[in-house]
Amino acid sequence: MTGFGIAGIGILIVFPFLMAYAAASDLLTMLIPNRISLALVAGFAALSATGLMSPAEIGLHVGAGAVVLAATFGLFALGVIGGGDAKLAAATALWLGFDGLLDYLVVASLLGGALTLAILAARSHPLPARVARLPFALHLHDAKTGIPYGIALAAAALVVLPDTDMWSRAITA
Repeated sequence: MTGFGIAGIGILIVFPFLMAYAAASDLLTMLIPNRISLALVAGFAALSATGLMSPAEIGLHVGAGAVVLAATFGLFALGVIGGGDAKLAAATALWLGFDGLLDYLVVASLLGGALTLAILAARSHPLPARVARLPFALHLHDAKTGIPYGIALAAAALVVLPDTDMWSRAITA
C-alpha cells in the first residue's frame, strides 16, 4: 500500500487516536505515558517510509520536533510544564513540522488558557456528590493539582493537522 493507504491510515486513524489517548490519560491520571510519545515517533517514522515526504521535508519535521523538545524541556526544567507535556508537544511537532508549528503553539496556548480558566472556575465550587465519587474528579478538583495541559496540546494538534501540507498530500495521494 502506498500513498493514501498507509499515509491516510497514519494521519486519519493513528495520529488522532494517539492524541485522544494522550488527552484522556492526562485528564484521568495527570500523566502522559512515554509510550504515547514513542508511538507518535514510531508512527511518524512509518509515515516517512511511505514516500509522502522527501528526505529534506522529513529533516524539517525532525528539526521542528527537536526545536520543540529543547524549548519544552527548558520549560520542564523551570517547573512550568510537566515532562509528559514536553514530550507530547515535541512528538506532535514532529508530525506537524514547521508548516503547522506556529499555528499549533498559538492554538495550544489559547485552548490551554481556556482549559486553565475553566478548571480554576470549577475548583472554586464544590463538586456535585455524584462527581465527587470519581477519583480523577477529586484529584483534578484539588487546588494542589496542576492542569492537564495534554488536553489542550492534543486538541490543538487535531485542529491544526488538517491545514498542513502533509495532510493535503496524504488525503489526495
